[in-house]
Amino acid sequence: MTLSAAFCRAQEALQLQRADSEPLENVRKIARAAAKAWNTEAAWAESRENGHVTAPRLRLSPQEQEEDRQDKGLLSENPDRGFADR
Repeated sequence: MTLSAAFCRAQEALQLQRADSEPLENVRKIARAAAKAWNTEAAWAESRENGHVTAPRLRLSPQEQEEDRQDKGLLSENPDRGFADR
């Protein structure tokens, strides 16, 4: 099933609303992650609907971009062995 960009954006908005209204930090964090995932899916859907096949540009805030850079720094090719350079 192919999701439309409109559906994905509606789901993104719903998750952002949930993140803004939720009193628990862990639930807010999950809702923000879900919104980010819907943003990614919506970007792909918009690209597909516009007839493009290249990777779309995501609409990430500067804070989200920084979080992504930090998250990528935590990844390891061998997570069971830890980090060789740290």
